[in-house]
Amino acid sequence: MFRFWLLVACAAATVAQFGINHTQYGGSPAVYPSPRTVGSGGWDAALEKARKFVSALTVDEKAQMVTGTSGPCVGNIAPIERLNFSGLCLHDGPLSVRQAIYVSVFSAGVSAAASWDRSLVRQRGVYMGTEFRDKGAHVALGPVVGALGRSPFAGRNWEGFSPDAYLSGVLVEETIHGIQSAGVQACTKHYIGKNPAVVNGITIEAVSSNLDDKTMHETYLWPFANAIRAGTSSVMCSYQRINGSYGCQNSKTLNGLLKQELGFQGYVMSDWLATHSGIPSIEAGLDMNMPGGINFPAPTPSFWGENITVSVNNGSLSEARLDDMVVRIMTPYFHLGQESDFPAIDGYTPQLGFYGALGYPHNFTLGPVVDARRNEHTQLIRDLGAAGTVLLKNTDGALPLKNPSNIGVLGNDAADFTSGQYSLVLSSTGLFDGDYNIGTLAVGGGSGTGRFSHVVSPLGAIKARAESYGGVVQYITDNDQIVHGGLTALAPLPLDVCLVFLKSWASEGDDRATLVADWNSTAVVEKTAAACNNTIVVLHGAAPNTMPWRNNPNVTAILAAHMPGQESGDSIVDILWGDVDPSGRLPYTIAHEDTDYAKNLVNSTELLTTTDPDAWQADFVEGNLIDYKEFDALNASVAFEFGFGLSYAVFGVSDLQIDVAVKSAEKMPDPAAPIQPGGNVELWTTLATVTATVSNTGSIAGATVPQLYLSYPEEAGAPVRSLRGFEKVTLDAGASASLRFPLSRRDLSYWDTVTQEWTLPTGAVRAYVGFSSRDLPLSGAFAVPIATIPTSEEIKMARAP
Repeated sequence: MFRFWLLVACAAATVAQFGINHTQYGGSPAVYPSPRTVGSGGWDAALEKARKFVSALTVDEKAQMVTGTSGPCVGNIAPIERLNFSGLCLHDGPLSVRQAIYVSVFSAGVSAAASWDRSLVRQRGVYMGTEFRDKGAHVALGPVVGALGRSPFAGRNWEGFSPDAYLSGVLVEETIHGIQSAGVQACTKHYIGKNPAVVNGITIEAVSSNLDDKTMHETYLWPFANAIRAGTSSVMCSYQRINGSYGCQNSKTLNGLLKQELGFQGYVMSDWLATHSGIPSIEAGLDMNMPGGINFPAPTPSFWGENITVSVNNGSLSEARLDDMVVRIMTPYFHLGQESDFPAIDGYTPQLGFYGALGYPHNFTLGPVVDARRNEHTQLIRDLGAAGTVLLKNTDGALPLKNPSNIGVLGNDAADFTSGQYSLVLSSTGLFDGDYNIGTLAVGGGSGTGRFSHVVSPLGAIKARAESYGGVVQYITDNDQIVHGGLTALAPLPLDVCLVFLKSWASEGDDRATLVADWNSTAVVEKTAAACNNTIVVLHGAAPNTMPWRNNPNVTAILAAHMPGQESGDSIVDILWGDVDPSGRLPYTIAHEDTDYAKNLVNSTELLTTTDPDAWQADFVEGNLIDYKEFDALNASVAFEFGFGLSYAVFGVSDLQIDVAVKSAEKMPDPAAPIQPGGNVELWTTLATVTATVSNTGSIAGATVPQLYLSYPEEAGAPVRSLRGFEKVTLDAGASASLRFPLSRRDLSYWDTVTQEWTLPTGAVRAYVGFSSRDLPLSGAFAVPIATIPTSEEIKMARAP
């Protein structure tokens, strides 16, 4: 969320005068009324409590319950003291309690995804949820699966997991289970098809993400289905339009897809100032307007609030719809037990927020200042930072290091912070700009960042490690000095090893201009490699990064270390010295050059003055073919493929077997089957299982990630291969383990736009198992026998009420 003063400057009103109407993708069909929650998914008891609570409210209080207000937190729902309701505190973000002190800064989503480790990702969610609760935050504004990563240049990709819908779906599900197990509501964002356009640092809301129904279901809706199935309390709708209609008043995506098709039982929350109407947005499925009426930096009235009371009283808005909105908000509150013994809002919170100096109209209860950090949180961050580090190159066993005596540490990413502990937004346009040249980049900027209580820099951790055995560390952290002065300050040359730390900045409101690491990184590597024949490069920050120097023979190893959080230095030392086997795998593709990618990004200063309707459209003409699916479709060479990563150990896979669990299956799920959170229950039924054996054939223990990909018959109109299973496995030298990949009906189906159903293909599906999207030594074909193939008329009759 691009907070208040930036959002006030949004240019949506600027384009309204143009009357732009782009119909290539058929617009966004109307779906009314907004479905009411029924408490399915185990929320029955909480639903009854919520209904009882709502029955005691006046219309004014109901309007207050759905409209944000000024308060101590990033987002606030005002208390109702007569009912002992202390209000709701909503806080950023997906990796830390941003508006707080004494909290941990966890690994970013991209690092979590690079670990491919379900258990670590869930534990990350547990510990984050614990810290949100300790700080009195009822709602954590995360995790993120939108923007999904359609453009590798998008500034917020690092907040989420991966451009692969399946990988993102698995990890968002684990994260939600973790956060909510701590009694904190997860708010999955940003729904849906988020494809930001940025002009001079300002997010332009009126640009329309235009995508077809098949792409919507098979790519962008896919991870949200996992999130709904996991029981996410809330979903945040996004700024931009979707097929011409604003995301927070799009009845097709909110009422039709989310609440009806996926059976979502929680509430839809607007992104900050993403609400553009009163009754139309309410009827379209929006349940909570954030931040509501605010007075900072200037008075900004809400479309909701008092207007809702007027609308109910004059009959233009049904009170039953308003009741459902409040019931949806309160059901997860009761389901997670937040009505009793929930901590008060941390007393330091207002001093970090937007309203602290101005005050706010409601009596929020503040508690003591709490230190939410724990030793086990610190260890988890260190472990996940190492697990999310991907070894891309390792020539002649350059790694792990064998206690080298003379170590050079070079590059502006190696040093400790030099510009403070917190980067809300760093923009090339000067918005909250600062000198971020020298200092390690452990997470990105914007509302998804965190305020560091401490950070372990790479240089600090390397010094500590070298001192433990008597090694010498020399360092230059000024890139300009390296490029223009060379390494003449270091002696004696050559060094045993040169560790070069590069970084790539990315932030909300600040998309990347290039995928090459920032601050003259190419020259830094070339100058170092010319003087040091054992140069090891570590990349922190946004990803992917293209690497013009990757084939330099003096660059002996490359590590993509992503955004590992506060224990960054210790995490990378664990990998460099071999205390931890590198088991990270790429959750995206690294191409040879920037131009090898489809940019898929609307980012033009002409948007503010143009009258060309095509300039305001983001047409998803590539459909499902993003990241590795795009490169596979083109049969294009890449530098490092999706799923790739090296280990210090050596692994192999063997003995592929496929078991079809049913003698026959209907081509489509029974439309009369129950709709539970996540959709038709039959979609989650296992129809087949792929098994294989993974073996550690090397001489040391290590970890790897076997992966399952499927290729579908032509009927499906699917990508060449799609990820449909993975498992992190740790094995001793010489050991083996059996892998089991269950495949659900959804995994095996494609979305049929005619029948509007997930549909099993009639022909054979081919399964591949290996260690990346292009290293797949095992394969086999199978088919799920189809019982009957209904006609379109039969489908319509079965779906009729």
